Amino acid sequence: MAEIDHHLRSQVAAVQGLVIQVAEKVGSVSGQVATVEANQQQARTELQQLRHDFLAFVKKAEATANVQRAETRIGVIEDRIDHEFGHHKVVRRSSVGLLQAFDVGLVTEETVRSVSEQLMIQTPRYWLAPALVALSAWSADDPGLCDRAVEEAFRRSKDRTSLFFALVLRRQDRKESAVRWLRHYLLAQEPAALGREFAVILEAIAQGAFGPVGRDLLDRTLAEWRARLMDSPETQAKQVERWRVEIDSLRVPRPKAEFPGLAELSPQWPTLERVLAAARAQQPLLDKYQAILDREFEPTDRLEDAIDDILDLLVDECDEEELPLYRDLAFHQAVVDHDGDLDAARHAADANAASYEKTLDYLTVQTTAALDPAAIGVSEATRRLAVAACHDWFRQAHAGYTRDYRAAVPQDVEAKFGTSHSVGAQNFRLPPWHGTFTKPLATLEKSLGDHWDRHMDPFIESLAFPLVKKVAPLVAVVACILLFFSQVSVGFALVAAAAVAGVWGLILHNGARVAGRNQEAARRLLQRAKTDSLHKLRAASAELTDWYAKFRTADQIEAQVRELIGTLPTATDGASPFEGRTVRKEEGSPR
Repeated sequence: MAEIDHHLRSQVAAVQGLVIQVAEKVGSVSGQVATVEANQQQARTELQQLRHDFLAFVKKAEATANVQRAETRIGVIEDRIDHEFGHHKVVRRSSVGLLQAFDVGLVTEETVRSVSEQLMIQTPRYWLAPALVALSAWSADDPGLCDRAVEEAFRRSKDRTSLFFALVLRRQDRKESAVRWLRHYLLAQEPAALGREFAVILEAIAQGAFGPVGRDLLDRTLAEWRARLMDSPETQAKQVERWRVEIDSLRVPRPKAEFPGLAELSPQWPTLERVLAAARAQQPLLDKYQAILDREFEPTDRLEDAIDDILDLLVDECDEEELPLYRDLAFHQAVVDHDGDLDAARHAADANAASYEKTLDYLTVQTTAALDPAAIGVSEATRRLAVAACHDWFRQAHAGYTRDYRAAVPQDVEAKFGTSHSVGAQNFRLPPWHGTFTKPLATLEKSLGDHWDRHMDPFIESLAFPLVKKVAPLVAVVACILLFFSQVSVGFALVAAAAVAGVWGLILHNGARVAGRNQEAARRLLQRAKTDSLHKLRAASAELTDWYAKFRTADQIEAQVRELIGTLPTATDGASPFEGRTVRKEEGSPR
């Protein structure tokens, strides 16, 4: 029995050594598992960042490709315009050149007649070619040819021909004849469907090109048109909408980078972002239109030069068949201007689509002159008058714009937490927590802290070693050993029971020790996460206070914009630069 007892003790010691080695291996594997879990979490984070970077790269690549395609299309369209309508440019350049040649007397009548007849042959169906023949016949004192040429030009485009000769006659100081042609043009117009050449009228008003009599005629006619069109709520609504689009286009970039905590935690952040961006549009709106009103315009010394500029505007206006190409060109140019953003380009192109219609109502012409003068070719002086004429629509659009973003300010800004954390082989998911910033910050911090504790403590407890559950089988095994082996040898039974209890106890001890380490690690990790969430809550609260301060600062500019709009009706009441002026007669100049 002594030998058996010694042998058993040796075996028990060997088993205990093996158990210790196994426990050490288990601890090592547990550490490796934690390392793998951390590496997996890092890989997941890097993969998410890689996905974000890839999507950003794809978006940028698409935008770059859109810009390249747009630039290619711009070149193709410009080449097509030059190929199909380039011959019109020759006639356009020649028109004012003929008038200036008459002024200085450096070109013979034969040359003028030869050039005009050649252009007539090269540009069939174009209204300006017979108009130039009429000018050359007028210069040569050939009334028969002049009348036939005027009739042909009138047949091809009665509106532009009327304006052309009104301006030519005014340039030659034929005031009565010029006003007669102007009256003829105005009587033939339908204010709800004006031709694109009507922009010349606005330019003539700004430059005082027709003198007091002509301006009086224009004032009475346009006032009557405006009264007729203002009876249509639909027409007015369209003008207000265009001004609303203009104000919307001045929004500053979204302020997400200024408020990262608020952007991360608050479900109301998208609304806060839009509202602040909308309020910040007040300052660029004020700056833009204050600059338009403050700009000084120096008129030319000679009325002939001003009328020549207006004639350039008239003859350079594209014909109806050119409009589709210019509309397409405007869209692709908008793509380039918006760095490949097709949605933004399409929105900008749609907002200015009226500028490329064949006919426009008088109110739309005014709005276009105020918002996009380049689209119809008018000057900044004309734009200034048009802005003043559109003050009522400007006022309505600005009031609606301000009202909408003020009404959109959230009355209750919330914070929301719902995080997930890897704790060893376990995953702790914090249930969503909602808090409102209408409550004191201390109350919110306590609520969030209690929420963490309420869900964190049970999770940490669940990681504890189940000692009672694990000890029960040990007690049962030891009892069975004592019961069965004591019948053979009480000593052997005691030694065997002690060996099994020792080995089993050592395993349980190591398991409890590992579980305790896991609990402590989980407690530290989740405590840091809890502290971090409280810091984020405080940061979001501070950012919300900053947001309200910046919103109030931006919104205060609204009163200045409203005051500026209120001054528009009287801001341009001064006389035109050429009011009452006559054409200068220089000694030695041919008439």
